[in-house]
Amino acid sequence: MIKIAQLSCGNDYSGIQKEIEKAAETVGAKIVFPDVDIDFDDAVEDFGFNPVSPGLKLMVARAKALADKTFEADAVLIATCFRCAEGALIRNELRRYIQKHTKLPVVMYSFTENTKASVLLIRMEALVTIVKRKDLLGRERQVGITMGLDSGSATTKAVIMQDNQIVSKFWHPTSGVLESAEKAVSEALKLANMDFKDIEAIGTTGYGRYILGEHYKAKLVQEEVTVNSKGAAFLAGRQKGEATILDIGGMDNKAVTIKDGIPDSFTMGGICAGASGRFLETAAKRLGVEIAEFGEMAARGDLHKVPMNSYCTVFGIQGLVSTLAEGHSKEDVAAAACRSVAEQIYQQQLQEIDVRYPVIQVGGTSLLKGLVKAIGAILNTEPVVPENSQFIGAVGGALLSSGFI
Repeated sequence: MIKIAQLSCGNDYSGIQKEIEKAAETVGAKIVFPDVDIDFDDAVEDFGFNPVSPGLKLMVARAKALADKTFEADAVLIATCFRCAEGALIRNELRRYIQKHTKLPVVMYSFTENTKASVLLIRMEALVTIVKRKDLLGRERQVGITMGLDSGSATTKAVIMQDNQIVSKFWHPTSGVLESAEKAVSEALKLANMDFKDIEAIGTTGYGRYILGEHYKAKLVQEEVTVNSKGAAFLAGRQKGEATILDIGGMDNKAVTIKDGIPDSFTMGGICAGASGRFLETAAKRLGVEIAEFGEMAARGDLHKVPMNSYCTVFGIQGLVSTLAEGHSKEDVAAAACRSVAEQIYQQQLQEIDVRYPVIQVGGTSLLKGLVKAIGAILNTEPVVPENSQFIGAVGGALLSSGFI
């Protein structure tokens, strides 16, 4: 059983410990707490930061046990209450400390008293996948004829690969999980001039991965953190070395650091849809343009001319309406909307990882030039947007499923 070392403070008071353990058990893992001496002074002194809270000091001592290898674990969950400013600081420092002294994959989480196991599930699943399938995640080539299916919140994608090349791809808006997938699969097969029986292995990911996995008898059914990262690294030609994968989705966002194609730290989620692609879709409709035109419009606008920084989609659109009424151009308003999303992603998620370069921006929103420009301005870099960047999940599924042929 995979052992996930929990470094946390406030979880007992908030009553979410049973939810953390339930999420771990669901994916075949066990939560463990590193053994430490009752005197934390040496551990805290070695760490170089002396927190006030005894709970945070205990977190430090447990991290040191992992670093000193006096306690064995396979992965690490670092969690503190979202209300605690000192906890937020310690989370980041402990992540850096663990990554400096160990090779354990790490995920951080800021919990509330309402946190449920379902919210934590994908994080636990990703940690388990990284531990159990490191050899699979490290593979650099696809062999045979395989198909990847990505059942996303907005679109369903199908990709067919043969001998390390994409031979066909198709996407369809997600309505029913199976109906959308069947349309995507049918069209991808038609474009490849293949029959379904020609496919040697299938990999599924995304929200509907279990339904599709059962329906298509998939060899691989895997969460999107690891699959998307693998697809992004493959498409960007960054399967060796380090990089950061940034996937701004329709419902949630993922920021993942990778080394040799394997994730070692990641964060996901967000406070509100105001930091997602859904907000940009809503903004495009309010401006009366298609989402692709919105991206071009934003790229022509001034990122800093219009103030807009609401964390809420509703209030963000109210701000958009107000700025239009003040006479600002649609281009500048669109640019401001992209900047708002970029700033929120930086504040909410990119603070929880150490950004490594290059930054590979993927997913459907990576096709919005204005958003790529805004992310680049925030990070002072030019993000890499690989060809077929919106198909990363399906590409990752096709690539990894070939390991089961």
